[in-house]
Amino acid sequence: MASSTLFRARVPADRLKRAEKIFSRLGIKTSDAFNMFLAQVELRKDMPFAITTNPDRLIPTADQGKIWDKALGEY
Repeated sequence: MASSTLFRARVPADRLKRAEKIFSRLGIKTSDAFNMFLAQVELRKDMPFAITTNPDRLIPTADQGKIWDKALGEY
């Protein structure tokens, strides 16, 4: 088994509580979610989502839905 490291981060308590509720609904622990995030960073060799100071570059929700429907079919 690979070794592990304890990672500590300071986050706003209310943000963590809201996130933990979502993780609970997904059936995962906060540490699982963090490990998933790190795995995606490692696989992509980049952030797994867009980070920008120019919000106009992001795809609007409606357009994103159309792109998903075209690629995956409607559900």
